[in-house]
Amino acid sequence: MAKDDKAPEGDAPKKGGKKKLLIIIIAAVLLLGGGGGGAYMMLAGGSSEEETVAAPEPGAIVALDPITINLASGHYLKVGIALQATATAAEEPDGSKALNLAIDQYTNVEVAELETAEGRAKLKTELEEKVKKAYEEEVMAIYYTTFVTQ
Repeated sequence: MAKDDKAPEGDAPKKGGKKKLLIIIIAAVLLLGGGGGGAYMMLAGGSSEEETVAAPEPGAIVALDPITINLASGHYLKVGIALQATATAAEEPDGSKALNLAIDQYTNVEVAELETAEGRAKLKTELEEKVKKAYEEEVMAIYYTTFVTQ
């Protein structure tokens, strides 16, 4: 008779089963929604300061005379650059600041670094940032007009 006193296990209601299921569903929805929203913001980019700032309009290009710079190990670099001014620049930029920055940038650089496209691009990008800062954003780009190593 002991078997008759107990209710079958399948008939007994589980305590908290529906609550656990509800919590799991809510957590899954929140995780998927948060992850999807984060992915959208990363891929779409949202609105950033770079998008709101308009690119400067190009102005005059000032070509500077080539200069010779001492590299490391007795090598030389003959480099000529041109400055791309912005349209809002008050006057054509004087090239003396840019030439001084170029001398500082390239003095004692190994010629091997200048032989690769990556090395030249890296040094040019660094020089361009320094020039933009020195000319208070009145110069928007620099271009090589001469680039010879010896």
